[in-house]
Amino acid sequence: MENQAPNIEQTNIHTVLKEIFGYSEFRDGQSAVINAVLCAQDALVLLPTGGGKSLCYQIPALTLPGLTVVISPLISLMQDQVAQLQALEIKAEFINNSLTFEQQQDIYQRLHHGDIKLLYVAPEKVLQYEFKERLSNLHISLFAIDEAHCVSHWGHDFRPHYCRLSELKQQFPTVPMMALTATADIATRNDIVHQLGLSQPYIHTGSFDRPNIRYTIEEKFKPLSQLMRYLKTQKGQSGIIYCTSRKRVDEVAEKLADAGYNAAAYHAGMSNEQRQFVQTAFARDDVHIVVATVAFGMGINKPNVRFVLHYDIPKSIEAYYQETGRAGRDGLAAEAIMYFDPADIGRVKRFFEDITDEQRRRVEEQRFNAMASFAEAQTCRRQILLNYFSEYKREPCGNCDICLNPPKRFDGTLAAQQALSCVYRAEQRFGLGYIVDVLRGANTSRIRDNQHHTLSTYGIGKQHSNEFWLSVLRQLIHHGLLAQDITQGASLRLTEAARAVLKGEYTLQLAEPRLQAKHVYQDKLAQFNYDKKLFAKLRSLRKELADEDDVPPYVVFNDKTLAEMAQLMPTSDSEFLKVSGVGFTKLSKYGAPFMQLIRNYLAAS
Repeated sequence: MENQAPNIEQTNIHTVLKEIFGYSEFRDGQSAVINAVLCAQDALVLLPTGGGKSLCYQIPALTLPGLTVVISPLISLMQDQVAQLQALEIKAEFINNSLTFEQQQDIYQRLHHGDIKLLYVAPEKVLQYEFKERLSNLHISLFAIDEAHCVSHWGHDFRPHYCRLSELKQQFPTVPMMALTATADIATRNDIVHQLGLSQPYIHTGSFDRPNIRYTIEEKFKPLSQLMRYLKTQKGQSGIIYCTSRKRVDEVAEKLADAGYNAAAYHAGMSNEQRQFVQTAFARDDVHIVVATVAFGMGINKPNVRFVLHYDIPKSIEAYYQETGRAGRDGLAAEAIMYFDPADIGRVKRFFEDITDEQRRRVEEQRFNAMASFAEAQTCRRQILLNYFSEYKREPCGNCDICLNPPKRFDGTLAAQQALSCVYRAEQRFGLGYIVDVLRGANTSRIRDNQHHTLSTYGIGKQHSNEFWLSVLRQLIHHGLLAQDITQGASLRLTEAARAVLKGEYTLQLAEPRLQAKHVYQDKLAQFNYDKKLFAKLRSLRKELADEDDVPPYVVFNDKTLAEMAQLMPTSDSEFLKVSGVGFTKLSKYGAPFMQLIRNYLAAS
């Protein structure tokens, strides 16, 4: 049950919001969370990626008198957050192994003199005895634990040191603690509160809905061709492509580079230096596409990722939601695409056999079953996602593949009979690909060696494509008319239920195969009615200034702010401050060159 947040004087936090961060209003739930923490109450904050979690502890940090310690899991995430805060002239630092001994000592001195407001550290660091002793001599106002799902035994990114963070609560019982995450089912939420020892926390659960993300699932036929076809519609856009293996990451990245795309690979088999180079280049728009395993992403704070594509099915809806949530953090239109082969379900399930903890194995299997059901569903994707996180949505979303291109059905009885007969006449010893080749009359040596070119079903379906028959056979498996024998190379076998279809005893309705995904182009910034030529010039200036300051472009301004500039065309300080994302610090630091560019553009128009 969610607690009632106390009310306090609002003027101060609104002033900080506007003058430092450049926003006129809090998002839903932010001010209530901030109120609770300013009144020394613990808090659990569940907000979607891009929902404004960071402000929930950054504003209290600037309002309270002491130090706020932020526990963050990744070096890259710390560096990114600190760079953005320092760009606003906020006294923030991080301590991790990337710093020299001298640099760390300098930060310790500044902490001792009260010269730092926010300090970012990893859980492993904050739990060291020496570090905790240092903290005990400082005025700590707040502990903020980011990516708090890592705390939970049920969390999908389990990390042992997170489970010991309750030690901070024991050592600093009067210091409020805030746990923040974008992804947690009810069991995980309860476990976070228990593991951290939060005392009667104020709990805010924001909507998990990301209406700006369009969810699409494509049946996987020729994934590389499908990917290339899609990327032609995404020229110059930033995106992430997730694959399940390092080998596939390398293969796909190499193919994209050969095709002229500005793409790079990222996985745990690469050195730390290589991974850091790719992550930095992606953040700075020097690399547009990263092909990665799930090792990439938790530290990504880049707001202008326009698409996230899963080359393979993820292991849970939590993982899928977290990974797709890296698209469109700026609130502008983005896409989440997944290529799905039903045969992958059996392959993924075999991974769970290696989990020795029986309870944990059951949880992982249950979560993957929910993911597989999501991929196979014929109803609104967003409704399924939100229902999974206990957020009931009655109406279809209108922005997923099912809503935009509803599945069509046809009388598949004849096609099913042809496919089932072919499996039977081939003695139920072959897999999907081979049966499709026989149905289409392929002239292969394997078919000739088996004398299957003499079968009555040879070439009976040559009027249909390879993808059509693959889809039909997969659906027959779903309907329980065929089974795959994984002990015999995934060979197809008829079930007892197939007999009635072969005899024509009932009509079988099948889904019309979607051989071409329907990707409708979206102007990501259309809501602003902005000047596209001016926007392009503003982007170039942003990149130039960012490179000079050695920071990612979005640290200067994000795309949404630039689009608003290209719409409002501010030429004075007062007009510039009306643009969302512009506070006094950004005005004094970057206002002059941007306003001069706008004046020059207007004069030349």
